[in-house]
Amino acid sequence: MAGESRQGAYRSRWFEFLTPIPRRWRLVLGALVWVIFFGLWETAVLRGWVNTLLVPSPFEVVGTLYELFVERGFLGDVGISIARIVGSFLAACLIAIPLGILMGSFKSVEALFNPFVSAWRYLPAPAFIPILLMWFGTGEAPKLALLFLGVIFFLITLIMDHTSQVRAELIETAMTLGGKRWQILWTVVVPAVMPNIVTSMRQMLAIAWTYLVIAEIIASTTGIGAMMMRARRFLNTDEIMAGILIIGILGLAFDLLFRWLQRVLFPYLGQEGD
Repeated sequence: MAGESRQGAYRSRWFEFLTPIPRRWRLVLGALVWVIFFGLWETAVLRGWVNTLLVPSPFEVVGTLYELFVERGFLGDVGISIARIVGSFLAACLIAIPLGILMGSFKSVEALFNPFVSAWRYLPAPAFIPILLMWFGTGEAPKLALLFLGVIFFLITLIMDHTSQVRAELIETAMTLGGKRWQILWTVVVPAVMPNIVTSMRQMLAIAWTYLVIAEIIASTTGIGAMMMRARRFLNTDEIMAGILIIGILGLAFDLLFRWLQRVLFPYLGQEGD
């Protein structure tokens, strides 16, 4: 009876606002949506609802992915793409994190930088491709610069907003105890906002992955995007979709890595579904 009542409680909680569900069911439901997605995809191919030249079956895409890795050295392209993403993103973080914290902490710093950051935030990063090619040529620099520009201004704004929401009583208490300005910034503001900074980094890293193919169109012969553009010339849609699948898998892997970092760095926050 107790087991049945517990299961009934779990069922009723699934559709209650802001109520967590057991971790095992989160995993099951998360896997189920992919089963449905690939099942619908395969059904559409088998029933002839789509042109198989343009939409190959998921089994064909997986087979192509195996061929790319085993026979055509695709692992090197994947490694190059990861290096581009990580390098450009770390460079953006080195600027965005301290600047965002300062802008969120001091209104004078916000008044100085926010008009500039806000204006650049509305400019589409791909619009800079021609000028980046003129400035940096066709090497790695324009690709890294494009990925850098795609995330830095949004990341600054997110960090600024989170920092400005640090509880005022924490800062006032530190000032009452005689803390100096930079001491309060480092020992009160930074620890308070750091969990949200990691969350912002996780969100913006996802945006960086969306710019990857655009960045690797720029006179590139290496990387996942370059492979996909070569496949487009010969209508090899299975290779294009294999590239899309790999980008999705890598993005999910980095997302899980950031979630793990949050659990390790901030265990006091607790984790939903644990």
